Amino acid sequence: MTTAQQAENKGQQTRTVAELVDYIQALTIEIQELYCLDEIPWVLGVSWGKDSSTVLQLVWNAIASLAPEKRTKTVYVITTDTQVENPVVSAWVRKSLQNLKVAAKEQGMPIDPHLLQPVIQDTFWVNLIGKGYPAPRNQFRWCTPRLKINPANQFIREIVRANGETILVLGTRKAESAKRAATMKKHQVDRVRDRLSPNASLPNSLIYTPIEDWSNNDVWIYLNQWDNPWGQSNKELFAMYRGATADNECPLVVDTSTPSCGDSRFGCWVCTLVNKDKSMEAMIQNDEEKEWMQPLLDIRNELDIKDDREKRDFRRIWGDVQLFERNKNGETSIEPIPGPYTKYWREHWLRRLLEAQTKTRRTAPESMRDITLITLEEMSEIRRIWLEEKHEFDDSLPRIYQEVTGEEFQDPRPGSDYSLLGRDEWIVLEEICEGDAMHLELMAKLLDTERQYRKKTRRVGIYETLEKCFNTSSRSPEDAIKNARLKRELSEAVSQGDVAKVKQMTLGDVAAINEVDEGKSESDEEVTWASMKFKKENSEE
Repeated sequence: MTTAQQAENKGQQTRTVAELVDYIQALTIEIQELYCLDEIPWVLGVSWGKDSSTVLQLVWNAIASLAPEKRTKTVYVITTDTQVENPVVSAWVRKSLQNLKVAAKEQGMPIDPHLLQPVIQDTFWVNLIGKGYPAPRNQFRWCTPRLKINPANQFIREIVRANGETILVLGTRKAESAKRAATMKKHQVDRVRDRLSPNASLPNSLIYTPIEDWSNNDVWIYLNQWDNPWGQSNKELFAMYRGATADNECPLVVDTSTPSCGDSRFGCWVCTLVNKDKSMEAMIQNDEEKEWMQPLLDIRNELDIKDDREKRDFRRIWGDVQLFERNKNGETSIEPIPGPYTKYWREHWLRRLLEAQTKTRRTAPESMRDITLITLEEMSEIRRIWLEEKHEFDDSLPRIYQEVTGEEFQDPRPGSDYSLLGRDEWIVLEEICEGDAMHLELMAKLLDTERQYRKKTRRVGIYETLEKCFNTSSRSPEDAIKNARLKRELSEAVSQGDVAKVKQMTLGDVAAINEVDEGKSESDEEVTWASMKFKKENSEE
């Protein structure tokens, strides 16, 4: 057993500086042995925070100590840019990647850096502003797979397809959280080699975590005492963490009794999975030069409200009303699950984001004046979703863009500016519907469905599409919710075997139809939802 493995068995015992030096020497040998053992390529995932920077530096130094003829295996360094990262951290990441790429070429290192991004359909703003997904919550954490996991997994799968297998090197540590420690301990049981664990989500890939038993102090001592081999200043990283600490105190770590500032955490500036963005708040509070980020923090805080039901549709994103049992203040009720943001609020978030982008480009330091909070490609996809999937043919995105920025929106999508229906037709339709939102929605869907099918040589599927328009938009919110509750009650009665209740509910529907059908001859038209609706309206007159 190596010295590194013996130290691992100590768990989270505090190391002296001398012990850490010995441990790093043993860990360097371990990394070299694993690297030279086979031809399996390594994929090293970095966020450019303290932990992943430590692992990258350890691996770099270990491989650099090998003879040039032994540096035959590529180490792919991957970083995922969610496109909603803290701007300060994002700038640091891009600078680090560039320095890494240049240094690897100059020093003959088998390091191949890659900056990964989510596909346009998965970006944060396309989903929130385009589709109307609500701000992420722990119950609906839609952002993490789309923004972080999918891009990295796609890259790893490509490496596996090309090489058969891969080893994923990560900077995860047990000291990060109790949950992380439990997960890592569970994976240790299934290790196929001394330090390699299987990856449950990616077949043919193993996980190597060199600093899994390091403390925050170990990390900072290493970064401050060992020079960065690709020319990046670890002191800058230290200062960035210090600036992101609420009390602005990140003491110089000189021994194991000195606390570190490792609790500062960076991530997406739009993250609503935490109560507060403490790192951005601290940056703005501690540094006048970072006050330009205040508009971003304001948007994040506006997104992060406990109850956003008023901003969201009463139907799910596919158009159906779905109910759940709600318990509030000891009272139980059956309520509809809120769906996507309504048209008004999707347009509101776009306007707020463009306003923040315009303001920060004026007030940010010169090095950050080109900041992009939402890309042209994202806005093009949002516009397409609003027009083609949500049938909002008033085409409000270019108008909002011009009102906020003073510039004309240049859509890169071919043929995007051609439309048979537009803002004028939408205004006329609003006047005809006289404030009836559901009537407006139904008419817009019907008209736009016809428009979408008008040039097709075979209009296969148009009737099914039109029927879906009626199924999702022909009832008022009150009637749609009432109908969903009746279906729920009927389903519960069937599951409980309550024959009497089932007969009562189903026969009640038949009686309602017979009442409308009374006095009609067999030659009359078939009873439909429309005939029932108009019969009722005529009787009221």
